[in-house]
Amino acid sequence: MKLGVFLPNGQNGYIISDSSPQYIPSYDHCLEITQEAERIGLDFILSMIKYRGFGGTTGYWDSCLDSIALACGLAAQTSKIDVYATVPILGIHPAIAARQLATFNDIAKGRAGVNLVTGWNRPEYEPMGLWPGDDYYDRRYDYAAEYVEIMRTLWRDGRATFDGEFFKLDDATCYPAPERELPIVTAGQSPRGQMYTAHHSDYNFVFGDRELLPKIAQPVLDEAAKVGRDVGTLALFTIIADETDEKARAKAQAIVDGQDKEALANVVGSASKDPQKGGTSEHFVNGLTAPIEEGNLTFMSFPVLHGSYESVAEQIATLERDTNVSGLLMTFVDYVPDLKIFGEKVLPLVREKYAALQLA
Repeated sequence: MKLGVFLPNGQNGYIISDSSPQYIPSYDHCLEITQEAERIGLDFILSMIKYRGFGGTTGYWDSCLDSIALACGLAAQTSKIDVYATVPILGIHPAIAARQLATFNDIAKGRAGVNLVTGWNRPEYEPMGLWPGDDYYDRRYDYAAEYVEIMRTLWRDGRATFDGEFFKLDDATCYPAPERELPIVTAGQSPRGQMYTAHHSDYNFVFGDRELLPKIAQPVLDEAAKVGRDVGTLALFTIIADETDEKARAKAQAIVDGQDKEALANVVGSASKDPQKGGTSEHFVNGLTAPIEEGNLTFMSFPVLHGSYESVAEQIATLERDTNVSGLLMTFVDYVPDLKIFGEKVLPLVREKYAALQLA
């Protein structure tokens, strides 16, 4: 099972609270996190992109580093860990993105991957004149399918001619082509997103607790198998581990108690514009009242794995068995010290427990 870190290259990471660390994102911070993740033997890191934040008292996501430029810098300063950049498909033409990502893969010496964002947040793109109209909510996966086909053709052949509904290319080129097609991650939470991911991506990353995750992961596995593909699911979780269950729970609750209500309302306001059912936007709206373990919106609706070091290790080690996910994309409260503690106190127990389960 793959373990990775969701980098906090957006302001304040993935916690919308006055009771959590407050910071403007920086390359140095993200590099320190990435190098620590590589040192303890994690598999990958992934950085996000956001062009407009949600404000509030915390200025949540108001500052954000460019994901591709950041990923190139991180790849140049690491040697083993896989590095994923995020591409907003409404903001970058697929032929341009293909070349940027081919360059990124060259810098990473074959360790690059890409997370494609289809774009659910109209207020993020509208100020730049990039929002194509509200019918895009229902057509974004058709748009994304053409986008992926163009990129993969350019990576494979170095050139592409394409006559689609959204894109038209006449012998576009991408040289030097990468030596591999980069792995693609997509957040396919809704039924439509799940089907798109099964046909066009290599990993689906989603929010969900142990009850919800199998309902998302299994349809992707089944649909991918029908078309001869192998597609995994990466589950998003916030990790809060401490010496005791009580201490970890108290830390999580203190963060919820200090939630930035203005920023939360802004997230819900943006998400409510998306009419698609069962997707990421609906999960954000539901997160406003959800328990911590199921994905309270204070934690960006990521479920929180909290407890003692032993308890958190047990929850992680059994997740694949219980939900059919193939990996975790983890966030932390205070990344650098929390990641060091995770590497020292939790990860050895995860590996021990996971190995025992594989032999059972």
